[in-house]
Amino acid sequence: MSRRAAIIVLDGLGVGAAHDSDAYGDTGSDTLGNVARQAGGLRLPRLAALGLGHCAPIAGVPPVSAPTAAHGSCEPMSPGKDSTTGHWEICGLSLAQPFPTYPAGFPEAVIAEFSRLTGRGVLGNLPASGTGVLDRYGEEHRRTGKWIVYTSADSVFQIAAHESTAPLEELYAACRTARSLLQGEHGVSRVIARPFRGEPGAWVRTARRKDYSLPPPGPTLLDRLAERHVPRVGVGKVDDLFAGRGITSIHAATNGEAYALIEGALLAMERGLLLANVIEFDQTWGHRNDVPGFVRGLQELDGELPRLLAPMRREDLVIFTADHGNDPTTPSTDHSREVVPLLVTGPRVRPVGLGRRSTMADIGQTVADFLGVAPLLAGTSFLSEVWID
Repeated sequence: MSRRAAIIVLDGLGVGAAHDSDAYGDTGSDTLGNVARQAGGLRLPRLAALGLGHCAPIAGVPPVSAPTAAHGSCEPMSPGKDSTTGHWEICGLSLAQPFPTYPAGFPEAVIAEFSRLTGRGVLGNLPASGTGVLDRYGEEHRRTGKWIVYTSADSVFQIAAHESTAPLEELYAACRTARSLLQGEHGVSRVIARPFRGEPGAWVRTARRKDYSLPPPGPTLLDRLAERHVPRVGVGKVDDLFAGRGITSIHAATNGEAYALIEGALLAMERGLLLANVIEFDQTWGHRNDVPGFVRGLQELDGELPRLLAPMRREDLVIFTADHGNDPTTPSTDHSREVVPLLVTGPRVRPVGLGRRSTMADIGQTVADFLGVAPLLAGTSFLSEVWID
C-alpha cells in the first residue's frame, strides 16, 4: 500500500481554553485567539481557506463558506502541558499520572548527587526563563564553571552551559547523568541541554540543544508502524520526545528549516508516516512573550502552505495540529493548557466539521487506521468521516 500520512505539529499553537485550564493556572490563555486580538486581527488567507477559522474564534480569520480541509479541535486528555505528553497523546498514548514538576527547585539530594557525578557545582536550581537565567547566572558560570540548572512550570531539568566553559560533549554527558538519576519519583519528562555563547548582556542560546526524554511507557503509533515495517520519517525534535524509539529525525532550528525538510520528505517518501515538529511558535515566540514575532511566524506559515502541500499525492492524508498552548500575551512564559487545532487535508479528504474531539489521541488512532496497523490504546478514528473511498 502506497499511502502516506503526515502529522505536522505546530508546537505551542493552542486555540483556546481546555476543559480544565483553570486547574493549571491558565485561565484566559488562548494562544492563537489572544495573539489575533492583540495584533488587531490576522490575515492568513491560505490557513483560512483550509478552515482554521472553523477551529476556534480568531480575529481576522473568520469561517469560510467552503473550507478545503476537515476541521475541528482536540482536548488534551493526559495530565500536564508539556511537549512530551502532547506528542505521546497525539500518537495514541494517554498518561494516567502527570510528570513531576518542581516549582521550588529540585531536592537538594538530587542536586548534590548530580554535582558529585559530574564534577561541577550547580547554580540556580529554580524555575526561570531560559534567557532570564543566563542574565542572572551566566557571568558566574563563566567564572566558576558551575552548571546552571533550572526548571519551569513543565516537567523539565534544564542544564545551561557556555560552549567555551563546558565542552558540548561534557554537557551532553551531564544530561545523560541527570537522566539516569531522574527516574521513578523524580522521573521528569525531559532533561534538556541548553548550550549558549556570548558575553554578559549578550548571551545567545545556540542551536545545539538536545532533549533526553523518558521512553514512552506503552505502545505508540510509531511502535505500531515499526512492528509492521512501515517507514517513519521525523522532522524536528520528535526523536528526542520519543527517546529515539520508533523514529529518527533531522532537527530544525527554525520554522523555515522545518518547512524545507517537510517539503523534501513529502517529495521523497514513497509510503509511511512523516511526523514533524515546527518549533518556533513555542521556543522562539511563546516562551519569550514575543507577539510580533508570533504574528510574523503565522504569516510565514501561511505563505509556505502552497509549497508544503504541493507534493501531496492522491493517497495522502496531511494533519496540522499542536501539542499544547504557549500564549505570548499572558505574563507567564510557560506552556498553557489549551485545546489544539485540527486540520486534515488531502486529495481524498472530505472537508467536514470534526467538532471538539475529547483527546488528541484521535489523530494517532486515525493514522493507524489509515496506514493499516493495529489500533492504539487511546483515541477514536475519524477516518470514515473524512476519507472518500
